[in-house]
Amino acid sequence: MSTTSRRYAALAGITAAAVAIGIAEPVAVLTGPRSAPLVAVGGVIVDAVPESLKQLAIDLFGTADKIALLVGTALLLGGFAALLGVLAVRRLTIGLAGIAAFGAIGVAAALTRSGADLADALPSLVGAGLGALVLWLFIAGPFELNPWSWSPPTPPAGPVSPAGPVPSAGPVSPAGPVPVTPAGPTDATEPVGPVEVDPESRRRFLTGSGVLLGSAVVAGLGGRWLAGRRGVSAARDAIRLPAPVAPAPAVPAGADLSLAQLAPYVTPNFGFYRIDTALVVPQVDPDTWRLRIHGRVGKERTYSYADLLARPLVERYVTLACVSNEVGGDLIGNARWLGVPLRELLDEVEPDDDADQVVGRSVDGWTCGTPTAALRDGRDALLAVGMNGEPLPVEHGFPVRVVVPGLYGYVSACKWVTELELTRFADFDAYWVPRGWSPQGPIKTQSRIDTPRGRNRLTAGPVTVAGVAWAQHRGIRRVEVRVDSGQWQQAELAPTVSVDTWVQWSWRWDATPGEHRLQVRATDATGETQTERTQDVVPDGATGWHTITVNVR
Repeated sequence: MSTTSRRYAALAGITAAAVAIGIAEPVAVLTGPRSAPLVAVGGVIVDAVPESLKQLAIDLFGTADKIALLVGTALLLGGFAALLGVLAVRRLTIGLAGIAAFGAIGVAAALTRSGADLADALPSLVGAGLGALVLWLFIAGPFELNPWSWSPPTPPAGPVSPAGPVPSAGPVSPAGPVPVTPAGPTDATEPVGPVEVDPESRRRFLTGSGVLLGSAVVAGLGGRWLAGRRGVSAARDAIRLPAPVAPAPAVPAGADLSLAQLAPYVTPNFGFYRIDTALVVPQVDPDTWRLRIHGRVGKERTYSYADLLARPLVERYVTLACVSNEVGGDLIGNARWLGVPLRELLDEVEPDDDADQVVGRSVDGWTCGTPTAALRDGRDALLAVGMNGEPLPVEHGFPVRVVVPGLYGYVSACKWVTELELTRFADFDAYWVPRGWSPQGPIKTQSRIDTPRGRNRLTAGPVTVAGVAWAQHRGIRRVEVRVDSGQWQQAELAPTVSVDTWVQWSWRWDATPGEHRLQVRATDATGETQTERTQDVVPDGATGWHTITVNVR
């Protein structure tokens, strides 16, 4: 097969795969977006890949890690599809078997997701069927879309040798010149010399592939758009949250230093970090949402969304942090949360004395295990329904999520929560524990330099160095900065709402010309100073001093 024919064959395979994926999206509108093959397979990848690869994705792409995964999965699928197209030219059954295998993987992935039913297999089945049909049309179909028809070279008028006509070297016999036999046998299916693709067949192929690829893109994007239209944004917009019986304390004057590059004291909803395992945001109807509290309890209870809104609600500022946050990272944010104290709900179900873990389950099956004591020790652990004065954003857990001060999100911040099960750490490992993370994740004392930024070019003279520090549920007592391993200098702390939020700090530096290294460390209210020892985020959060290098002119 010539290079040109291989390219056409690869394009045929890619087109067939694009049709399979594209047509599956509108089908998934009927069965749920998580049943779409790309999303279902991506979800399995998220659950199966080594933890080191997940952390690498977060380090490289941050909160865009899910988009990167979907794009990477699509590119990998495109590469396999191109190979199947080339193989299908030689034997069509190979290409059809490959598409069938992809369809089977999609079906298996969709059916093994939490809450799946048989209907979830439909997008993969329909997509694989149409993909196989497209490949057949290109390779062996009756519509002459294949470019592999060829026109053999026009033969010379007389017999020739491989090097050309044999000249006469004198008188010839009466029988005429002796014909020269070409070197090697000829084959009607493998012509000697370059293959000349029939222009009309090539035109039909390119037109057909272009139309099908365009249709696949339209179907895929249209299906994803329709899925969004069937979401819960309208229901969320119609909700009017009741006023809290215990409003959040007012943010004190000066809590936000309002410096360029410094993170604001209150993180807006659109800027709040999002790290979870959901490739598509779950769409949970508040009218049908239910929370079941069960397990090692005296009285199992079930609550509706209306039940929660009818209860006395409290409002608190709480800073949440992700355990995947590197030293100096931005996977942290502070918001004003509205909700029901979890302590009250747990008291109503009467937990057993040995139930030391509360397992939160999301609608998509994700689990986290929170120490029962942390939900009943008086801290403002909430079953939250509001964020910064509005219903929870859909991507942040609408209609209901869990917020617990002082614990990393992987052990506490269950979004789209539908179950709370009282159990024991000895009896159940939540999602991240078998993947190498600690069963319990108290937030470590940390600090960060926000301004200046690393490698900034500064002017000699007064420079304001500022950032944030946090030790949720303990509070920050002191922040110190040093330059080039010199003496530690105490920074000024801004006011803060409570020990459950981060605090801004600032320090005036008389910068001198040259390259300088700035470091920061914090001490919490218990007197513990964050360690200089560098530790990766696994198994229970990163440690070390945030260090930047700046140039002063």
